[in-house]
Amino acid sequence: MSQMRGREVSESLGAMSTFVRAAEARSFTDAGRQLGLSSSAIGKTVARLEARLGIRLFHRSTRSVTLTQEGKLFLESCRRIFSEMEKVELEFAQTKGAPRGKLRVSLPLVGMLMIPTLSRFMLAYPQIELDMEFSDHLVDIIEGGYDVVVRTGHGVDSRLKARKLGTYRLEVVGSPKYFKRAGTPSTPEDLVTHACLHHRYPTSGKIQRWPFARSATGVDVALPMTAVATTVEALVALAEQGVGITCVPDFAVRRQVADGSLAIVLGKHIDHSGIFRALWPTSRYLAPKVRVFVDFLAEHLFPPMSPARSKSETRPGPRLR
Repeated sequence: MSQMRGREVSESLGAMSTFVRAAEARSFTDAGRQLGLSSSAIGKTVARLEARLGIRLFHRSTRSVTLTQEGKLFLESCRRIFSEMEKVELEFAQTKGAPRGKLRVSLPLVGMLMIPTLSRFMLAYPQIELDMEFSDHLVDIIEGGYDVVVRTGHGVDSRLKARKLGTYRLEVVGSPKYFKRAGTPSTPEDLVTHACLHHRYPTSGKIQRWPFARSATGVDVALPMTAVATTVEALVALAEQGVGITCVPDFAVRRQVADGSLAIVLGKHIDHSGIFRALWPTSRYLAPKVRVFVDFLAEHLFPPMSPARSKSETRPGPRLR
């Protein structure tokens, strides 16, 4: 009897979890994609839950699903239940051994360059299962069910805790073989005769401005558009091949600058700094898996970079320690 009762409770919690995911996604299809199920499976689970409760939770149409008034009330109740369950689990987790469990993380598209650091984290904490999503879109941490979100900027939300992970700056880089062939620019104005490789923001479609300090006239230099890409990795690879010069975050070219395949130019003309932050939901209890993840990124994500070379120097700098 106790086993049967336990199975019923487990099934009920599973159905409630599926309902919450469908309610937050406002789509059976999207909820199914997140859970690895078909939309029809989500619909059947919700239908059984409605039958057991004796209420209708969703208004359904061919294009969307929306919560009924009863559905909204039930969603609030489910969230309270899962919140209390999480608090209990966290209380016990604080007293147990190594951090463990699934960690749902949202990283920017440039986060692909963080893979070496993330790999070291996974090796250091094998009992934590990383569920990573790469996107430059703004996400709702609470509604989206994320444990940690890593983003640039200074976003403020009273529901969230934040920690600075490190700073970065944009640098103009090219390969020694390119500079040997095309010459080394000494001022931003020199770039009008060079092959310039640009980054387009995938979310807005805008071309990233190369952040040179404003001239006395306040007018930006009109740079040639030799190539445009929506990923930093592509620009770095093209620059390494000697195709042209690009402007990318310094952490994207640490290895290349250290081994001499790329060199920094025009460093004294750059006027830019950025901040990466980790954000997570405010809670009385900080899950150990969140704590160790944020601590690890803060310590390892942005190691000190060797100083940029002078405007005329294209030799590789000293190796990173």
